[in-house]
Amino acid sequence: MVAEKQEVTLTVNGESHEISVEPRELLSQTLRERLGYTEINIGCESSICGACTVRSDDKTLKSCTRLTVQADGAEIVTIAGVSEDGVLGELQTAFTEEHALQCGYCTPGMIMALDEYLDAHEDPSREKIRSDALQGNLCRCTGYENIVDAVEVASEVLNESSQ
Repeated sequence: MVAEKQEVTLTVNGESHEISVEPRELLSQTLRERLGYTEINIGCESSICGACTVRSDDKTLKSCTRLTVQADGAEIVTIAGVSEDGVLGELQTAFTEEHALQCGYCTPGMIMALDEYLDAHEDPSREKIRSDALQGNLCRCTGYENIVDAVEVASEVLNESSQ
C-alpha cells in the first residue's frame, strides 16, 4: 500500500517551497535530494554524526531525525543561510583561519550546532567545547584540536563585539 503524499511548505534560507512528500520522507532527503540544498550532508541517517544539522525555527536539529511532514511551516536555515550577503559569520571565519576543517564533510553541520552553542554559552572552556559543544558531531579527519581552537577564537570575538 502506497501512502498518500502530503503537501508541505518549507521556508529554507528565506526561500519558500511547496512540495508533495510521502509521510515517511526525512527532512534531510527533502532538503538535499528534492530541493537541491546540497550543503546538507547525509552521513549516518541515524543522528550519530551531525553532518545533516540545520536550524529549524531557531533550534538546531539533525534533519535525518525529522520527517518532512513534521517540519511543515518551518523556517529552516542551512549553513548557506548563515552568512549575510556573502560575508562569513564569526564562527565560519574562525574555522577558516584556524584550519579547522580538512575534508569539510562534517563542517556545515558542526558549525550549525556550534553556532547555537555559542549563543547560549559566552566563554566555554576547552573541556566544555569538547564535552558539550561538539557532542553529537563527528569528524573523522581533524582530531578536533583546530576545531576547538576555532570555537575559542569565535567565542572571544563574539564576546568582544557584544560588549
